[in-house]
Amino acid sequence: MKITVLGGGHGCYAAAVEMAEKGHEVLLWRRDQAAFDELNQIGSMNIKDYRGTRSVSVGFQNSQIILNADLQQAIAHAELVIIPLPATTHDDLAKQAAAYFQDGQVVFLPPATFGSFIFAKAMRDSGNTAKVAFGETGTLPYLVRKHGVNNIVVSGYATRLPTGVFPSSLSEHAFTVLKQAYPSVEPIEDSLSGALMNAGPVIHPPLILMNAGPLEHFDAWDIHNEGTQPAIRSVTNRLDAERIRVREALGYAAPHFPLADHYNKEGEGDEWMYGRGAHGKLTDSGDWREDIDLQKHRYMLEDTRLGLSFIVSVGRYAGVPTPVAEGLLNIASAVTGKDLYEDGRTLEKLGLATKSKDEFQRILRDGV
Repeated sequence: MKITVLGGGHGCYAAAVEMAEKGHEVLLWRRDQAAFDELNQIGSMNIKDYRGTRSVSVGFQNSQIILNADLQQAIAHAELVIIPLPATTHDDLAKQAAAYFQDGQVVFLPPATFGSFIFAKAMRDSGNTAKVAFGETGTLPYLVRKHGVNNIVVSGYATRLPTGVFPSSLSEHAFTVLKQAYPSVEPIEDSLSGALMNAGPVIHPPLILMNAGPLEHFDAWDIHNEGTQPAIRSVTNRLDAERIRVREALGYAAPHFPLADHYNKEGEGDEWMYGRGAHGKLTDSGDWREDIDLQKHRYMLEDTRLGLSFIVSVGRYAGVPTPVAEGLLNIASAVTGKDLYEDGRTLEKLGLATKSKDEFQRILRDGV
């Protein structure tokens, strides 16, 4: 299958390598031409995971991963476009790419905080009426970190990817394509259901805000290891319970993939998105001991500003109180000196807050 990966982040490189190793025809696009030139000169990407260390060839031609800096050409290449970028990139990238998507293509956003709607709306605003399916899931398919120009370390792969499609009327075709790349994809109702599976806004805001002292004091701090303590887990569990209540109020069915399952030890509890025992693998890797700037890090700009505001806004729409989510969002606003709900990704900002339930369902089913 022809696959294009858009972006140059941790998950983008991991997706390009995995798809190439699976035998797909892979093209990688990113904005940074200098980074592309450097990668082309090196000629390979190195991956280290549970299978050991190995390389795949990379270059502008005759490689397992073809580099292409032309966005229109990159999108035209693909049956499946994978965009494992932070949600903070969506508004700009959606506008840039909107006119280039073509009939029958599937675009995978893992995860997206309802970015599927943003891309679909950008298409319509550009005048592009192609039938394109946008899928979004609850997490990045990889626990991955980049090291240097061309090295990635993957400490875990997703084993279950609950995924919804926008518009849901294109779900059958979308899942036929997606499962060729990610057999771990599990179909769920629609893209809003997929957005409300996003684990980032549940796990990261309590960890960064309740570890704010160590994060600002030490040069590097592992919020997933020594930063994950019982008091913080208690807040995370309450926050996740709010997410699940919002899902239930909207009529979405179990499984809701409660985050508590992520922390289960090997062989215990229900299998979460990264399988059993994933948290232990993550902390054992040591790759998440990092310098987290509370003003600039994506855990604040993406998971808190966009992710928490989205949960709060959907809760208000569904009539479900979200006091923990709102409290964390208010504290984050105090830390950053900005109104993160006003600056967030909300149904009000997306133009959906005034839609009736029937109208909203019709949009989720049939598109913008």
